Amino acid sequence: MFSLKNYKAFYFFGMLICILVGLNEGCQNKENTIKIGIAGPMSGDQSKMGIDEKNGAELAIDEWNNRGGVLGKKIELLVEDDQHDPKQAVVVANKFVYSQVVAVIGHWNSGSSIPASDVYHQAGIPMITPASTNPQLTERGYENIFRICGRDDQQGKVSAQFVLNHNEYKKIAILHDKSTYGQGLADEFKKNLKDLLDIVYYGGLTQGERDFRGILTTLKEKKPDLIFYGGIYPEAGQLVMQAKEIGLSAPFVSGDGTFDPTFIKIAGNSANGTFLTFSSDPSGEKEAAQVLDRYHQKYGEHGPYSLYAYDAANALLRTISDIKSTDPQALSRGLHKIQMKGTTGQIQFDSKGDLLVSPYVVWIVKESKFVEYWKP
Repeated sequence: MFSLKNYKAFYFFGMLICILVGLNEGCQNKENTIKIGIAGPMSGDQSKMGIDEKNGAELAIDEWNNRGGVLGKKIELLVEDDQHDPKQAVVVANKFVYSQVVAVIGHWNSGSSIPASDVYHQAGIPMITPASTNPQLTERGYENIFRICGRDDQQGKVSAQFVLNHNEYKKIAILHDKSTYGQGLADEFKKNLKDLLDIVYYGGLTQGERDFRGILTTLKEKKPDLIFYGGIYPEAGQLVMQAKEIGLSAPFVSGDGTFDPTFIKIAGNSANGTFLTFSSDPSGEKEAAQVLDRYHQKYGEHGPYSLYAYDAANALLRTISDIKSTDPQALSRGLHKIQMKGTTGQIQFDSKGDLLVSPYVVWIVKESKFVEYWKP
């Protein structure tokens, strides 16, 4: 986390960017458009998630624009790359403020959303994240911060319930990537085991590394029955593959950050047997299936959070339409009152800005595909 001094530095740096770059068009509110920002990792090893997020929001906004926009105005989507870096996320947030967006969809990573949300709170701009699951995001009493996904204390609990309901798992190793998301999820999993199982290892690794054989060899000596990993798919894929290479056969359990086809692509056949927490598959629902058809025609295969970003954009635009205003405070109040059926389920927020219903189930990778496996 950053100090107040650092936040102020990034705040004024954001202002300087706006001045130096000469964002005359971006820093002045266009009377004929409504600007919405979207931020996530648009480049680098997690860029697929950011682009999936962008595509989902863009699809919803294009649909609204094709119907004439909202309040008689077209919607403009401003896309920014936060590089899943907390400092860059603050710069991006300041840029959005000075571009006069009415709301922000994002960020993707909890480690980016939390510091960026301080900027949005100060400016009074509503933010809806499609994917940031760390509980701290909505525990600070910010009335303008929302999430359209679940929380790590919810999915950590589901993971623990799953493990406790399978008597073959007695000795547990826990790994995380030291990020706000990854370590937070690992801690929630550990807490919900309630000392009922033997934790033979707890430790972190570094995002961006690719060789984990040293730490996996240490784990092998501990003879775990199961390994929990809190982190994102690039490292998870390498972990699972390299574990099999050194003869470590314990299955892995991970969270939504690993739930992406890229994980299976990295890990290959070694991914089979991996358990993951994520929401139920919505594609069987008629409305979600129709949206996915339109998405696939425009962008190709969707990602795990494409529909969440689609729903986030629709929640924002429907609220603007209902309250007939883009005033930030009115928009935040309207979002707290919204009740709508999205492609991912019922969208209704509690006083903190969290969904009223936890969405998590356990999936398994079987024959190189994600298959729903267990419900709490």
